[in-house]
Amino acid sequence: MQRRQFMGLLLGGGAMLALPKLAAARPEPELERSADITELSLSDEEWRSRLSVEQYRVLREEGTERSGSSALNKEHRDGSYHCAGCDLPLFASTAKFESGTGWPSFFTHIDGHLLSKTDYGLVWPRTEYHCARCGGHQGHVFEDGPKPTGLRWCNNGVALRFVPA
Repeated sequence: MQRRQFMGLLLGGGAMLALPKLAAARPEPELERSADITELSLSDEEWRSRLSVEQYRVLREEGTERSGSSALNKEHRDGSYHCAGCDLPLFASTAKFESGTGWPSFFTHIDGHLLSKTDYGLVWPRTEYHCARCGGHQGHVFEDGPKPTGLRWCNNGVALRFVPA
């Protein structure tokens, strides 16, 4: 093994050991399921019949839609944004803002309707969130949002359904 390869392995291994510490240092939103929400559990076959191919990929396989592809980016009416998998309301339209990222973004959510976990999919830890009823993957939350929360709940548009007021 060459010296360069050895140093690369050593540094890479050290970075991997540090990831859990970095994740622990990140402030994760404290999310708990609302007491009035009953978990929805369907078979894979039932989910596939209920969702489009793209919705299934995002909601059930934790995929990400292409930036700028959602019609919800241009949705500005009063209403609410519901989980496309189970119709649980997740966000109010008053919490939506233009983040410039190409995905529908919100500065807050409906309490008790989302759950979170740490995601290492891109090596660096991120906070991923899911619907509290069906467990459908919605997106990730970042600490670069507007006041009053400073958070950006970056959502896949295909994982949402807009319900006008």
